[in-house]
Amino acid sequence: MAIDDRGLQRQPQGLVDILDKILDKGLVVAGDIEVSLANVELLTIQLRLVICSIDKAEAIGMNWWRADRFYSAEAAQSVPAADYEALKARIEQLESQLSKREIPASRRRERKGR
Repeated sequence: MAIDDRGLQRQPQGLVDILDKILDKGLVVAGDIEVSLANVELLTIQLRLVICSIDKAEAIGMNWWRADRFYSAEAAQSVPAADYEALKARIEQLESQLSKREIPASRRRERKGR
């Protein structure tokens, strides 16, 4: 048993208690990874991780799942039918253009593996 600052014994916290506090308060992990060679930056990876409950996320203004059609039935139904039909027509037009193209004789031979 651990003893707190007041000299009272306190029970060790379990995983459920810790997870409850993280979801209630929120946890942010941020970090950047940079790969450089001779002072030339080749790659930068920015890591951002937010762990919190949905209620906490909405309280801080994060509600991207409401507008994502994969997570929200309302967002999936919000695509106007005219936009959907226009996209279908454009796809059909592009497919017909591709089918009309002929492959040049120099490219008709099969490529062999290396």
